[in-house]
Amino acid sequence: MRNHICRPAQKNILSGLACLFVLAVSARAQDESLAPGINEAFKRQPSLSIRQFDFMNRDLSQQKEILDACELKTGMDVADIGAGSGVHVRLFAEKVLPAGKVYAVDIVQEFLDHIEATCKEKVIRNVLCVLGSAASCNLKPASVDLVFSSDTYHHFEYPIKMLASIRKALRPNGRFILIDFKDKSSHVRADSKTVIGEITKSGFQLIDSRDFSNMFFLARFAVLP
Repeated sequence: MRNHICRPAQKNILSGLACLFVLAVSARAQDESLAPGINEAFKRQPSLSIRQFDFMNRDLSQQKEILDACELKTGMDVADIGAGSGVHVRLFAEKVLPAGKVYAVDIVQEFLDHIEATCKEKVIRNVLCVLGSAASCNLKPASVDLVFSSDTYHHFEYPIKMLASIRKALRPNGRFILIDFKDKSSHVRADSKTVIGEITKSGFQLIDSRDFSNMFFLARFAVLP
């Protein structure tokens, strides 16, 4: 009877093949949309979405809580990923004056057009609109001090790639502030624990996390060196 015990060289080969398999699976997962079609409604009815965003974000106490969590300072450059109707963009723009800028990032051009129009109407001059993609925020490397994203993470079709682009856009000691649903559902692919795990595995360190209203959580992250 032949001896089937693996010798050291065989073990190394098997270990290497296992690692390659895991990497291949991981790479394939990153190339597949985890939420296909989730953003199509926004593109079909942008005007309706804008009205809904304005309605959902009208709570002044929540706006104050967001500002407190972001700890914005004069001169900071900030990005709102998934800027929607621009409620938070306009909120941030005032806080970083006179030298700070706010980048409004979204994948729907009509949302950005609306933000540009409202900023012009309100004479807000430190907002720059950026058309993102499904896999990237399309910001320049080391261009912002803080990235904010509200009710958007579960709309990331390629979250790992998007997180990599966010990390690349942040400067040293930069922070990432996230608000999203606490629980998984037919619309939300992952709960808060899974989301925080994905983000920390992508080069971020969790600072703190807490409930934000009944359905949402707010988490703050720092960029790992």
